[in-house]
Amino acid sequence: MLHHPPEDPPAYRPLQGFCAPATARAEIWRTVVGLGLIVVLYWSALVGALHLFRRIEGDTAYLRLLLSLAQATTPQGLVLMLATFVPLALSVALVTRTLNDRPVATLFGPGAWGTMLRTGPALIALSVLLLPLSMLDPHVGKSTPLGTLIAWAPLALPLLAVQITAEELVFRGYFLQQMAARWRSRWLWMVLPSAAFGLLHFSPGTYGPMAFWPVLWAMAFGCLASDLTARTGNLGAAIGFHFANNLSALFLLGLAGELDGLSLFTVAIDPSNPAMLAPYMATDALSMLVSWLLVRLLLRV
Repeated sequence: MLHHPPEDPPAYRPLQGFCAPATARAEIWRTVVGLGLIVVLYWSALVGALHLFRRIEGDTAYLRLLLSLAQATTPQGLVLMLATFVPLALSVALVTRTLNDRPVATLFGPGAWGTMLRTGPALIALSVLLLPLSMLDPHVGKSTPLGTLIAWAPLALPLLAVQITAEELVFRGYFLQQMAARWRSRWLWMVLPSAAFGLLHFSPGTYGPMAFWPVLWAMAFGCLASDLTARTGNLGAAIGFHFANNLSALFLLGLAGELDGLSLFTVAIDPSNPAMLAPYMATDALSMLVSWLLVRLLLRV
C-alpha cells in the first residue's frame, strides 16, 4: 500500500487516491509482465495491420506506406502516424482489465476530464500567443497552407488526442500507478517511467551526436507531467500539458523534414549541429516550464 512519510510534500497527497485502485495488484512481476504485454500487443497489432495491407495492396504500396509513416512529412503520413497509437490505447486498456482486474477508467483518476478542460485551452492559447515570436527567427518559414491544416484538422486533432492519451495512460497512468502503489520513492514512480518515456525519443538518425538531448528533454517533460499528476490525483493536467505541447510541435511550429506534414511553420536547421539545436532546446525547455507553472497557477496546486 502507498504510505506517504512526513517529509513528503503535502501537495502530493492526492497521489494516494490516484494509485489506490492499483494497490491490490501492484506486485513487481505483474508490473513487468503488464508493461511487456502492452508492448507485445501494440507491436503485434501494428505488424499484423502492415502485413495485411501488404497482402491486399502489394509490395509497392506497402513500401510507400512505410516511407510515409517513417517521415510523416505529408498530411496523410502524419495522420497515419498518429493513428498507429490507437492499438497502444487498446493494449493498455486490455492489460489493465485482464491482468490487473480493473477498468481503464481507473488509470485516468477522478475528475480527469474537468482538470483537462481547466488547463488544456489555456495551454493551447499560450502556444498560439507565443507563435509570433518564432517569426523573428530567420530559420523559420511557412510550410503547410492554413486551408490544408483546417481541412485535415477534423481527423488529425482527434487522432492527436488519441496519441497523447495513449502515452499518458501508459507512462503516467499504468506505469506510475503500479510504481507508486508499491513504493513511495519519487525515483521509482516519477523518474523511472519518465526515463522510459525519454528513451522513446532517442533518434540518432535525426539528431546525430545530439540525440540524447531530446531524450533528456522528454524525460524532464515526463517528470513535470508526473508532478502534475501527483498534485491533482488524475491525468487531466498531464493530458492537457501533453496535448498543447504536441499540438504546437506538430501543427504550429515543427522541425523541417521531421513529422511536419501539417506544420503551419517549420524550422529549417540541422538538428545534429549543437550550435544550431541548442538555442531551440533551451527555448523549448523554457516554454515547458512556463506551461507547467501556468497549470499549477490555474489549478492552485
